[in-house]
Amino acid sequence: MVKIRLARSGANKRPFYHIVVADARSKRDGRRIERIGFFNPLARGQEERLRLDLERVEYWTGVGAQLTERVQYLVSQARKSATA
Repeated sequence: MVKIRLARSGANKRPFYHIVVADARSKRDGRRIERIGFFNPLARGQEERLRLDLERVEYWTGVGAQLTERVQYLVSQARKSATA
């Protein structure tokens, strides 16, 4: 099964997440199929908090990929900001 999920990077106490498409059996930060965006929970000022390629999300969900709960929330946020 293929999942769209977060992969953590960044320093200690300074998280930064890549939104990736990966096999569900692979490790959280391990092998990925494709990187489709990022999420920076500590973004301040003019820093970009979320970037997501919604076309690729639609493609991967169309071929059967499952989104994690957190990624579902982030996708909904990205769609709101895209229509605004």
